[in-house]
Formats: sequence, structure tokens, C-alpha cells
Amino acid sequence: MMRENQSHITEFLLLGLTSDPKQQVWLFASFLAMYLVNMGGNSVIMAAIQGDAHLHTAMYFFLSNLSLVDICFTTVIAPQMLVNMLTQRKAILFAQCLAQMYFFVAFGTTDSFLLGAMALDRYVAICHPLHYTTTMNPRRCFQLVTASWLVSHLHSLTHTILMARLSFCGPNTIHHFFCDVQPLLTLSCSDTSVNELLAFTEGSLVIMSPFIFITVSYVYITHAVLRVPSGRGRYKVFSTCGSHLTVVALFYGTVISVYIRPSSTYSVTKDRVITVIYTVVIPMLNPFIYSLRNKDMKQAMKKLMRKTD
Repeated sequence: MMRENQSHITEFLLLGLTSDPKQQVWLFASFLAMYLVNMGGNSVIMAAIQGDAHLHTAMYFFLSNLSLVDICFTTVIAPQMLVNMLTQRKAILFAQCLAQMYFFVAFGTTDSFLLGAMALDRYVAICHPLHYTTTMNPRRCFQLVTASWLVSHLHSLTHTILMARLSFCGPNTIHHFFCDVQPLLTLSCSDTSVNELLAFTEGSLVIMSPFIFITVSYVYITHAVLRVPSGRGRYKVFSTCGSHLTVVALFYGTVISVYIRPSSTYSVTKDRVITVIYTVVIPMLNPFIYSLRNKDMKQAMKKLMRKTD
């Protein structure tokens, strides 16, 4: 499987989650089901928002973009992983590995920035309701989404270019189910200090900036909600943030535990389990989290179902 051009590996081997054939059968069925639910659920969210004029607001514009990114995010990883499980062929070309890493980092970072944009929407709606329509106008929402995509792809491009400059002399076995930054760095025979420094500084900044912004936004939101005189009124106001807070806690709780730490603490087994949660499980859960307690989304979905009948 390993071919060398002088000292450069042209293929990697993705070991996946397990080498046990019996475990791979139920893992294949489980991941295929989760991927299909992810695709179907997020597609329904986008179609429902697009088809209902009442949902053409800033919050649902961000939500439809989040659903699109969730589909792309999982699609970068899941099909390759499912094919590897089914065919037992675990080889991936160096160029394909870099491409997978690029889109994984780009879509993951876009997810983070969109969650930040949604926090801004909730902050303006609750803390400055009289200025909401002028502040969160369609043009500004489009600018926020565009900036999220551009910054994320520039961030990913930087890491991919630096990764492409490294030499990989062997071994070529990646103890993961996709090409992530840290597993690739551990295989390089070059000096990876620049990559690791950038990952820990710029990478931490890109990941933590939206998280800090979200945290500060909810401090102000909580302060504003506590000033509402009635308990029922406080619950009604804060309930509009419940779905977003759940997704934020799940997403950042897993991402920070994997990426915001020194490379010396990297653990293959632990990181693979956590990575499954934020790459496959959370994107699958998002449509349920945002729709089950949202009356507007439920009504939009019912309209969509009546149209398709």
C-alpha cells in the first residue's frame, strides 16, 4: 500500500474505528442510518424555511445555512468511511487526504461562526428589540454568512498549505477514520513546530472567538431576561434560545476537548470517539433540536408535507 517517490508517501491507510469485522457490520449500519437521517433532516429544514414566507427572517436564514454546512461537514467524512468499512480498502491518496482535511476544517469552522451569528441574532432580538429589524436586515445577515464562509476557507487553506509542505517518510498508517490535522502531524518526518504553533494560536483564536462571543452574548441575554417581571415571561423569552444553547454546548464541548490543547496530550482512542460525536451525531441531532420545540418550524414542516402529498 505504501509507495514512495524518494522519501515522500503518496498514500495513507485509514484504520477507521475498528478492525473487527463483526463490529464493522453494526458500525456500518449505524453510521449509514445516521448519515441518511442527517441528510434527510437537514434537507427538510432548508426546504421548510425556503417554502414558508413567515420564516424568511435572520434566525431562520442562519439556521438554513447551518443545515447546509452540517450536510457538507458530514459528507466530507461519512461516505469515505462507509466505503472503507464495506470494501475493506483503507487506502487514501495523499492529495485526497489533504482535500478531505481542507473541507473538514473549512466546514467545521463555518459551523462555529454560524453559531456565533445566531447568538448575535438572539442578543439583538432580546436586548435591543426595537432595533432588531434595522440591525439584522437581510444585507447584514448575508454579509455575516459570507464572512463566515470566507474566513473559514482562508483558515483551512492556511493549514492545508502548511501541511502540504511537510514530508511524510513512513509509516503511513493513520489511526483515525478520516484525515484530521493532528493525526497527520504525528506521521510527518519534518519539523512540525510551525504547524503546531499555528494550530494552537490561530486555530484556538478561530475556534474560541465565536465561543467567547456566544458566552458574552448570553451573559447580556440572561441579564435582560432576569429583568422581565413575570416568571412566565422570562421562560417565554429564554425559550427562544434553548435550541441554540443546546447545540452550542454539544458542539464546543466536543471540539474544544479535541483541539484546544497541546499535541503531547493527543489520545487516539479518546479523540476518535469524541470526533464521531461532533462530525456525525451532532449534525444528525440538529434538525430535531431546532424543530421539536419550535412551533414555527413544526407548522412549516406540516405545510411542506401537505405540498408533497
